[in-house]
Amino acid sequence: MSINTDSTNLSFAVEGMSCDHCRVAITSEVTQLSGVRSVDVDLDAKTVRVSGTDLDPAAVVDAIDEAGYDAVRA
Repeated sequence: MSINTDSTNLSFAVEGMSCDHCRVAITSEVTQLSGVRSVDVDLDAKTVRVSGTDLDPAAVVDAIDEAGYDAVRA
């Protein structure tokens, strides 16, 4: 069995983020996904960057949606 150790970095544009609550809600949802190593929420740029292995962009969008925000792959 081979393990994929390739790191992936994904960026998403997320409207409606404006405070620390937004950052915490999104980070909490996205970090639950398999393979996620880090989540960087930039409130000023309205972006979320996710790093990890074997990341599914659609699952990240769904997690951000679950937190209450609309996300699109940037």
